[in-house]
Amino acid sequence: MHPDSATGPLVAALDIGGTKIAGALVDSEGRLVARALRPTPAGPDGDRVMGAVDEVLAELRAAQYWPAVVAVGIGSAGPVDAAQGTVSPVNVPGWREFPLVPRVSAAAGGLPVILTGDGVAMTAAEHWQGAARGYDNALCMVVSTGVGGGLVLGGALLPGPTGNAGHIGHISVDLDGDPCPCGSRGCVERIASGPNIARRAVEQGWRPAAGTEPTAAAVAASARAGDPVALASFDRAAQALAAGIAATATLVEIHVAVIGGGVSAAGPLLFDPLREHLSHYATLSFAAGVDVVPAKLGTDAGLVGAAAAAAQALQLFPTTA
Repeated sequence: MHPDSATGPLVAALDIGGTKIAGALVDSEGRLVARALRPTPAGPDGDRVMGAVDEVLAELRAAQYWPAVVAVGIGSAGPVDAAQGTVSPVNVPGWREFPLVPRVSAAAGGLPVILTGDGVAMTAAEHWQGAARGYDNALCMVVSTGVGGGLVLGGALLPGPTGNAGHIGHISVDLDGDPCPCGSRGCVERIASGPNIARRAVEQGWRPAAGTEPTAAAVAASARAGDPVALASFDRAAQALAAGIAATATLVEIHVAVIGGGVSAAGPLLFDPLREHLSHYATLSFAAGVDVVPAKLGTDAGLVGAAAAAAQALQLFPTTA
């Protein structure tokens, strides 16, 4: 993508996950004016992963608009530690307390670098250009292989000291529930993520169509056909999400919950029972009536949000409506 012009100063954005490292130059209107993409190298060699990041940055530095870049924003799978500039993504085994911020700053010619978790980045994107636009108090969530999230309070992104604030996936909503890999029990993620929707359905006797993998998408297909076990697995996921949203609304008074990620593609199978359960969990006057809406930005949310988070932190350009 090479438009004829870019508006205002630019931010170089990185969206780092277990399968891909995406980069873009983002202008003050949220447009991606250049892109770069590399697969995330597998295995324990952290320098190989950093090599892919370096390649993405080198491609962006070769773009015609690079001279207008004033900062780098990173949205990374977590845990991240923005205070220390390090990342330890669960799905990138080569990075444990990896000093990503100084390495990226060096590769970007000494530019300032702002690091956030990927859920916070998605939240920044949806508040700036997506479904949370115009709301001063919002929770945005990614429901996919895991469950992440972020908060907007008082009109501003709230990343927290380490860049992980709003991580709703690890609120415990079932005190005696299944152990979660994080070390707790009954976490929202352990119930509502795509793999756990499929796991629960299989445990209850559901099987995918012949030749189909047992995924949340396959469970959704069965649920649309009326399979009671598949429907029940989505209902349980919706209940967990509703409990987490209600807890958040009670704690900080949000007015909208935006849900993206692959599981949100189930549409009414997820959103209808979620709204119904939420009406029973969020009952106090100040917590009731939260709008629950699907995210708008799709796969570009990580890049747009990494840029928005950096722009807000460094006061580069307005990122609110």
